[in-house]
Amino acid sequence: MQHRTPPVRLLAALAAAGLMLTGCAGATPAGNVASTASVDAATPRIVTTYDGGVQVLDPETFEVLGDFPLEGFNRINPAGDGRHVIISTAKGFEVLDTGVWSDGGKHYAQDPAMTDTAFPTSKPGHVVRHEGKTILFSDGTGEVTVFESDDLAEGQPEVETHRAEEAHHGVAVELSNGELVLTLGNDEERPGIVVLDEDGKEIARNEDCPGVHGEATAAGEAVVIGCQTGVLIYADGAITKLDSPTEYGRIGNQAGSDESVVTLGDYKQDKDAELERPEQISLINTETKSLTLVDLGTSYSFRSLARGPHGEALVLGTDGALHVIDPDTAKVTNSFPVIPAWEEPLEWQDPRPTVYVNGHTAFISDPATNTIHAVDVESGKVTGTGTLEDTPNELTGVTG
Repeated sequence: MQHRTPPVRLLAALAAAGLMLTGCAGATPAGNVASTASVDAATPRIVTTYDGGVQVLDPETFEVLGDFPLEGFNRINPAGDGRHVIISTAKGFEVLDTGVWSDGGKHYAQDPAMTDTAFPTSKPGHVVRHEGKTILFSDGTGEVTVFESDDLAEGQPEVETHRAEEAHHGVAVELSNGELVLTLGNDEERPGIVVLDEDGKEIARNEDCPGVHGEATAAGEAVVIGCQTGVLIYADGAITKLDSPTEYGRIGNQAGSDESVVTLGDYKQDKDAELERPEQISLINTETKSLTLVDLGTSYSFRSLARGPHGEALVLGTDGALHVIDPDTAKVTNSFPVIPAWEEPLEWQDPRPTVYVNGHTAFISDPATNTIHAVDVESGKVTGTGTLEDTPNELTGVTG
C-alpha cells in the first residue's frame, strides 16, 4: 500500500538520523557572494557529465565555468527552478547550483558551486518536474520525495514524502490538484500505475502495462506512461490503455511539451534483441487517444528525444541529423545535418550523441570529437561549436 505523509522539514529529519549536511541558506551560496553580478537578461548554462565528474559550461563560448569531480556514473536533470541541477550519485540525489537565476525581474550570475543540499537514498532514479514541483523517485526504497522547486534557493527544502507499494525502478508525477501518478512494481515485474488523490486515497489503477517505464506530460496535464505493449494515459480522472500496433511494442522513453497534446516516444519491437536500434518513433495523442508510428529512416537512442519551442518533436538520428516532426500531422518536416553518422553503443552508460533543448536552441553533443554544437531549431543553422577536454556524456542545462 502507498503511504503519504504530511510535509516534513527534511533537514530536521536528517539531523535526527545523524545525516545532516551543512546547508546553504539564502539565494547565494555561502562563500560565493563576491562573485555575484547583476546581468541584463536571464543567462542559460549547460551542464554535462564526463567520466569522473560534472561540468558547467557557457552556452555561447562553451567555456568550462565549473568542474566538479564525482566518482562513478552520475546522471543529471534540471531541478525545475531554472538554476539548479539534480545529480544522481552513489550517495543519492545531490544538488548543483549552476550560478544563474532571476528574481523580481532582475537577473544574476555567479560561479557555479556544489551545494550541501542533498536527498540521501539508495539507487536514485527518475527526476520529474511539473507545475513548480520537483519529484524524486528512489528505486532502492520506493520513496517519492516532492518539494517546491524554487525552495532550493534557500537550501534544504521542505518536502512531502510518499512510498510505493514496493521498491522498483519507477517514476511518479504530482499534478497541480495534488493527485499523484505512481508506478507499480518490484524486482521481478512492473505491471502498471496507481493514482492517489491529495489525501493519499487510491482513485484509479491499471495493471495492463508490463514493463512500465518513463513518463511525459502533455498540454492539459495528461500523463503518459510507457509499457512494453503501448502506453497508459491518465487524464480527467481516468486511465486509458493504448495498445501497440505490434504484439511487442515497447515505449520506454518519452518527451512531452506544454505546447502540444501529443507526446513523443521511442518504439521497439524486438523483445529478444540485445540492443534494438529502432527506426520508428511513436506519437501519442492524449486528446484523441491514438498512437501513431513514424518512420525516420534512421535509428536513434534513448537520449535522442526532445521537444522544440513550439512543441515540435525532435529526434537526433544516428545519421547525424536532427529530425523535426510535426506532432499533429506525424510528418517529418525537416532534417538538419549536424554531426557525422554514429552508432549507439551496447552499454547504456557509455557516451553517445545527446540532444538538449533550451528555448530555440538545440545543443547536440558528439562524444567522438568531444564537441557540443548549438543549433537553431527553426533554421537548422549551427550557431556555435565548442570542443571540450573531457568526453561529454549526459547533457542538460538551465534557463537562468
